[in-house]
Amino acid sequence: MAENCDHDCASCSQNCSSRDPKSLLKQPHALSKIKKVIAVVSGKGGVGKSMTSALLACAAMNKGYVTAIMDADITGPSIPKMFGVHERAMGTEAGILPVLSRRGMQIMSMNVLLDSEEAPVVWRGALISGTVLQFWTDVIWADVDYMFIDMPPGTGDVPLTIFQSIPLDGIVIVTTPQDLVGMIVKKAVNMASMMNVPILGIVENMSYVACPDCGRKIEVFGPSKADAIALEHGITNVLKVPVDLNLTAAADGGRIEEFAPNYCKPFFDGIDEQLKKAQNSGK
Repeated sequence: MAENCDHDCASCSQNCSSRDPKSLLKQPHALSKIKKVIAVVSGKGGVGKSMTSALLACAAMNKGYVTAIMDADITGPSIPKMFGVHERAMGTEAGILPVLSRRGMQIMSMNVLLDSEEAPVVWRGALISGTVLQFWTDVIWADVDYMFIDMPPGTGDVPLTIFQSIPLDGIVIVTTPQDLVGMIVKKAVNMASMMNVPILGIVENMSYVACPDCGRKIEVFGPSKADAIALEHGITNVLKVPVDLNLTAAADGGRIEEFAPNYCKPFFDGIDEQLKKAQNSGK
């Protein structure tokens, strides 16, 4: 037990011997059915977590899985815009219903609850964390094979709440090539280790630009760090996503589901296989 412990495990990240790691897990809505949950994280903002979450969800859907995205970035939600979703979420006496994309992706985000998409959310941390938990406990997720949680940046209130309260099958860490980001990514790696959550892979976004004439990869933000970070931490699944203006245009235009080729397809296939092996081995 930590010194000066106030016995409030919900706000503490200490791995005390006296606490049951499963004791803080929250049950989803009684009508929800969710098989696998993957959080997409990073130690800082602006690296492409939302884009990665969207592409991973599309890759899962293209493989035939029923897929959902929980947009846990309450103050900076962007998932609905990427999927061209602008309607408000509806509710019944039983609970809140996620909105659906054109292809049937289930989505819950703060932006589908606000009267205006441009209205700011000026809340303190406890209220934000409570709202994220309600996305898990009060929303009716229908027969979901894969849920991806688009996390806010950092290792603060919301990531801690999700790590402790939602049964994660693993996380995907998103980075970019800069040295500073590589250092911050290690914070996310260490947090996952502290919380005993598997790391399923690393995505290095904006890794390079492909020359339109010869196809040569130009590392405009410096040499890639993804392989070195993965090797250091024993992570085998690595994806390097290029700067692609067509991808940016698809996301800005609400057409992320239509974007092809999906850079995350082989990466998701690796995750899918990894989780199937873990399930078969009883882990």
